[in-house]
Amino acid sequence: MSFKIKRVYEDPATSDGVRVLVDRLWPRGLGKDSAHLDHWDKDVAPSPALRKWFGHEPERFSEFARRYREELKSNAALGELRKLGAKRRVTLLYAAKDPEVNHAVVLLQALSK
Repeated sequence: MSFKIKRVYEDPATSDGVRVLVDRLWPRGLGKDSAHLDHWDKDVAPSPALRKWFGHEPERFSEFARRYREELKSNAALGELRKLGAKRRVTLLYAAKDPEVNHAVVLLQALSK
């Protein structure tokens, strides 16, 4: 499988392959056309309750990651992403500012297993 993560605000590249937004909410200040998406997979994002609890607080990241991994265990959208990545490069796009403290990091790890 071939997955990578990237902020949705970064310029698209041909090496991105299939570009999939993995946020539940549309990124602020980004027009639909300028996102250059192939898919928007809201269903693989953390639940609204978990996302709100986390609030991108770095000190909560470890517990957030544990809870999100639990959610992903029963998430059918994860399997669909795996199928997509089995055939080609997939770039998981996220809007969070911190490249190390966000759900896409956890999702990438889950897809790598």
